Amino acid sequence: MPATTQQHPTRRRRTYRIVAAAAALTTAGALAAAMPATASAGESHKPGGHGHLPSRYQDVQLLSFNDLHGNLEPPSGSSGRVTELQADGTTKTIDAGGVEYLATHLREARKGKAYSITAAGGDMVGASPLISGLFHDEPTIEALNKLDLDVTSVGNHEFDEGAKELGRLQHGGCHPTAGCYTDEEFEGADFPYLAANALNEKTGKPILKPYWVWKKNGVKIGFIGVTLEDTPGVVSAEGVKGLKFKDEVETINKYAKVLERQGVKSVVALIHEGGLPASGSYNYNCDSPGAGDGISGPIVDIAKNVTPKVDALVTGHTHAAYACTINDPSGRPRTVTSAASFGRLYTDTTLTYDRWTGDIARTAVKSANHVVTRTVAKAPDMTELISKWNTLAAPIGNRPIGYVSADVPNTGTESPMGDLIADAQLWYGKKLDAETDVALMNPGGVRAGLTYAAKGTEGDGVVTYAEGFTVQPFANTVNLQNFTGAELIQVLKEQVSGSNAASPKILQPSANLTYTLDLTKSGADRVVTDSIKVNGTAVDPAATYRVATNSFLAGGGDGFTTLGQGTNDLVGADDLTALEQYLTANSSASAPIAPPVTNRITVVQ
Repeated sequence: MPATTQQHPTRRRRTYRIVAAAAALTTAGALAAAMPATASAGESHKPGGHGHLPSRYQDVQLLSFNDLHGNLEPPSGSSGRVTELQADGTTKTIDAGGVEYLATHLREARKGKAYSITAAGGDMVGASPLISGLFHDEPTIEALNKLDLDVTSVGNHEFDEGAKELGRLQHGGCHPTAGCYTDEEFEGADFPYLAANALNEKTGKPILKPYWVWKKNGVKIGFIGVTLEDTPGVVSAEGVKGLKFKDEVETINKYAKVLERQGVKSVVALIHEGGLPASGSYNYNCDSPGAGDGISGPIVDIAKNVTPKVDALVTGHTHAAYACTINDPSGRPRTVTSAASFGRLYTDTTLTYDRWTGDIARTAVKSANHVVTRTVAKAPDMTELISKWNTLAAPIGNRPIGYVSADVPNTGTESPMGDLIADAQLWYGKKLDAETDVALMNPGGVRAGLTYAAKGTEGDGVVTYAEGFTVQPFANTVNLQNFTGAELIQVLKEQVSGSNAASPKILQPSANLTYTLDLTKSGADRVVTDSIKVNGTAVDPAATYRVATNSFLAGGGDGFTTLGQGTNDLVGADDLTALEQYLTANSSASAPIAPPVTNRITVVQ
C-alpha cells in the first residue's frame, strides 16, 4: 500500500509532524510491564518501576475535540453552555465555546509539552453558522489551520456538499460556482482528513487518506479515521453519490494491521460515532460503578470489538461529553473520549509511549475533558479572522427577515423551533400547491433555536438572515409528495421502529397534525394509530395526503424509508427561503410571532 504520511506538496507548518511512512520494521522485545500510575509527565522507568531509564518512556499529549460544525463565534443559548457536576451532587452551568477562546486554551495546554498532537473526531464543518456556511466553510478550515490541528477523521457532515467539495476543503482551490471570496486563493487544510471507510464505489479505494502517522524523535503514533457506517442514512443522497461506507470496526482493524506492518504499534482511532453517557455533565464519571457502566450507544459495541492494537478512541457524532474506559476484546482497559460539540470542550489525554516496544503503556493513559471557558483572553489571530469573514457576511447576514416575541428554543421531544419550521413549510407548501395537507421536519435538521435578545444592533426580537441560516444551514429544498393515509401512519411509526427503534427520531409536525406517543409501549406500537389526526379528523388509511418535507426526508433519510417512496413530487425553493418568507409574511415589529405551544404530540410516559 502506498505511504499515506507524505507531506502536502505546497506548504507545511511544523514539518517534523508529517513524515513518509517507514518500511516495515521488526521490533524486538515483549510488551512492557505495567508502568507505575504515579509516573510524572515524561518520567521514565525500568520494568517493575525500579530506577530510571531516561530513554524508555515518553509522555505524549493528545488534545482532541469533535463536532465543531463551523462554530467560530461563541455559540448562543444552550448550544453555548456546558453543565458541570459539583461535589455535592448539584450542577453548575458554564458559558463555553468560540474559537477565540478554544485557541487560547489549546495553546496554554501545549505549553511545556514537547510532544503534543491535536486531533479531531469529525464534523468540523457542515451545519455551520452563516460566518462559515455562507462561504462553504473556508473560514473554519482557516481557523483549524491556525489552531494547529494535526489530523481529523471525516464526519457525516463533511459529505453535506459531496465528496468533490470535501476534496476541495482538503486540497484547496476556489469554489467551482461561487469562486474566490478574497484576493487570495483558498489553500485548503494544512492537516489530513482521514476517510478510511469512505470508499469510491467504482474503485473501492478510500476517497482520502485512511491513516496518518505522527513521528518525533523515534516516537511513532498512527491515526486511523472513520465516519459512521450509516452516513448515507443521515446525509442527503446527493452528498454521498458514488460512495460506499464500510463497517467501522472492520476498517479500523484492517488498517491497524497495515500500520503494524510498517512498524507503527501505537494507534489512535478517530471515529465519528459516539455514545450517550447517563449524565449530561461534562465531568460525569462514566466508569461508575465499573468501567464503561455509565455509557451506552453505538460506540460501546465498537469499542468492545476494535482490535487491541488500537490504544485509544477519540469519538464524536452524539455531541456528548465523556472520558470513559471500555475494555478491548482482550479485556484490557482502553480510553474512549468525546468533547461534546461546538468547541465547548477539549480533551487532554496523556499517552505514555514505550520506546522499547513501540507501544502505548495502557495502564498509564489518563484523560479528562476541559471547558473552553470565555474567561481567558481571546486569541488575536482568531479575532482578526472572525472580523474578516463577518465583514464579508454582514450585508447578507444582518438583513431582518422576521420578528419573535420570545425565545424559540430547540429543546424537547417536540421543540418550539421544530414546530415553527413545520408550520413554515406547510404555509410555503400551500403556496406551491393549495392541496398540501401537512408538513414534517426532521429534528436533526433543526440546528438551533431563535433568541429574543439582540445579538448585534438589530434590536430585541428581530430575526436576521444570519440567525435563520444558523437554524437551517443545509439548503435542503421543500418537497411535496403524495402518500396514502396508511403510508402516513407508517411514516410516524418509523420514528420509533426499524433503524430508529433504539434511538427514536421524532419528526416535528405542523400544527394540524396531532397524535399520541406512548413510551410505555415498545417499537411501532409507541405511536398510537387511533390518535393520529389531521385537522382534527382521524387519518383515513385509504385517502391521499399531500405532505411537505425537506429533500433529505423525501430521499428516505434518517431511516424514513416510506418518505422516500412518495408520488407526484413537486420541488420548491430551499427550506431557509420557506422560513424567511413565512416569517416576513406573518410577523412584524408590532405583531411578532410567539413560540409555538408544543402540544401536537401527546407523550405518555
